[in-house]
Amino acid sequence: MRIVGLTGGIASGKSTVSNLFKAHGIPIVDADIVARNVLKKGTGGWKKVVAAFGEDILLDNGEVDRAKLGQIVFSDPGKRQLLNRLLAPFISRGILMEVLKLWIKGCSIIVLDVPLLFEAKMDKWTKPIVVVWVDPKTQLQRLRMRDGSMEEDAQRRINAQMSLDLKRSQTDIVIDNTGSLEALHKEFQKVLTQITRPLAWTEFMLSRNGAFLVLFSTFVSVAIFKKCSL
Repeated sequence: MRIVGLTGGIASGKSTVSNLFKAHGIPIVDADIVARNVLKKGTGGWKKVVAAFGEDILLDNGEVDRAKLGQIVFSDPGKRQLLNRLLAPFISRGILMEVLKLWIKGCSIIVLDVPLLFEAKMDKWTKPIVVVWVDPKTQLQRLRMRDGSMEEDAQRRINAQMSLDLKRSQTDIVIDNTGSLEALHKEFQKVLTQITRPLAWTEFMLSRNGAFLVLFSTFVSVAIFKKCSL
């Protein structure tokens, strides 16, 4: 099994690339979806976060007001780190369960779409790692245009994340998304060719079919050994 790590930064275009993988039949494990699920009312993650941040972050229906919580943590690095510590075990467990489901289905290539891939140390699970990169000026412009935010607020949200240049220095494949959507599609096609190359032997052995092959080989070896011993 090949587990590809996909990361980027806010307004870098990572979600667009994730959707392109999905459109080409590559299964995606989306950490943002997992994070939303572990924060649903009544879950373990919900209880931890409400206990730490208080009931003021809740909507009338008891669900977490994600926008309000986001404002709190983006303006306070200490509270952001606290939130990450509280939810990290639940998110990691949720991602692992999604990967296991895809392994059982026999998927040989999976993309982990994780914004905090390096920060959460999930880069150790993945190979290769793909980062969607844009220059700082373009990132700021796109974020302000997308959210209609003031420059100071947008820059604070960008600064709250690991810089794209640092992520770029630690990755295997870089998708430069500073250009047009058409240019992004061309970049993506090159990456898709790399990602979908035949599995290496070590990758195959980690797949469901590889596990079945090991079990079958073991069974045959034991049967032959017993026969020769008679």
